[in-house]
Amino acid sequence: MPIIAIARCSKLPDYEESVRRAGGEPWVVDRATDPDDVVRRADGLLLTGGGDVDPSFYGQPKDPTFSAAEEGRDAYELALVRRTLEADRPVLAICRGVQVLNVARGGTLIQDIVSQVPGALRHKLEQPPNEPCALAHEVWMENESVLAGLMGEGGGDAESCQVNSRHHQALGTLGEGLLAVATAPDGIIEAVEDPTRRFCLGVQWHPENFYRTGEFRALFEGFVKAATR
Repeated sequence: MPIIAIARCSKLPDYEESVRRAGGEPWVVDRATDPDDVVRRADGLLLTGGGDVDPSFYGQPKDPTFSAAEEGRDAYELALVRRTLEADRPVLAICRGVQVLNVARGGTLIQDIVSQVPGALRHKLEQPPNEPCALAHEVWMENESVLAGLMGEGGGDAESCQVNSRHHQALGTLGEGLLAVATAPDGIIEAVEDPTRRFCLGVQWHPENFYRTGEFRALFEGFVKAATR
């Protein structure tokens, strides 16, 4: 059973259960765990949701809407994902996680969709704890992407899906090697991949919230399968 390192966040249970149901063994890590130890022990890395990445890491001043993550989390996760990719271990990055992935590769973020993207859809929906799967908008996927292949049925690529959404930031300039493989109807990037890696996929929504109903189980199964040595 592959060991999946999960970056510690305030809402761990859905991530852990998604990994278990896909056949992986969750291992929660934080800045007390050396990134080199994670790379040695873990077969894959799952980056989780949370607060904003400090814009000093991508050369911008803080927007008034900035909401910091836990102390030390940014630097740790940036170092962790870089080491993981250097070792070509599989990475699945979710919400804040896809933003960490992009910044780690030299990309930037849109710090506040509402004020910086005229005409954008509502991407930050305040959802009660008992309704984390409330759907927000459609996502359009690129043909022949890993994402579309995993989400497809009967061996074909999926073209679109409905997702939940709880983010006020988004990917700006893409980092080195990353390709946009899904967008919302307003043009906001919803998923990226690095096709040169064994498995490197980041999504802007929260697929882990659907573990009971299985709409995104294929994403976790594909990730865990790639992590199986």
